[in-house]
Amino acid sequence: MDKFIRNIDHESVVRLAELVSVQSEQVVSKTLAQNKAVSITLFAFDKGEEIGTHDSTGDAMVTVLEGTGRFTVGGVPHIVKAGETLVMPAKVPHAVYGEEAFKWVLTVVFPDGFEA
Repeated sequence: MDKFIRNIDHESVVRLAELVSVQSEQVVSKTLAQNKAVSITLFAFDKGEEIGTHDSTGDAMVTVLEGTGRFTVGGVPHIVKAGETLVMPAKVPHAVYGEEAFKWVLTVVFPDGFEA
C-alpha cells in the first residue's frame, strides 16, 4: 500500500515536535509529504538560524510546535509562538528566523493540486 505521508508512524499517536531535533547552528528538516498538491515539512531551528527571503507558488501555513520564530511576510515581521499559526500567501516574499530554538511544521498548498 502506498504511503502518501512518510517518515511518521501510521495509526499511532505521535508528537510532531519529537520527530525533529534542534541541532547547534543548524536548520533541520524532515519531509512528511511532497507532491504537486501539498508539501508538509517539519523544521527545527537553532536560535539565530534563518531561511532568507523567498516566495512560493502556494499558500504556506506555519504552526509553531515549540519555542518562538519570526516570520517576515511582505516585509512585515510576525512573532509566532508555540501553538500559534500563520498563513503566508502565495507569491508574497517571506523569511524565517529563530528568535530562540524552535520547532515548526510547514504546510504548503500548491495551485497545481487543484483542477481548473
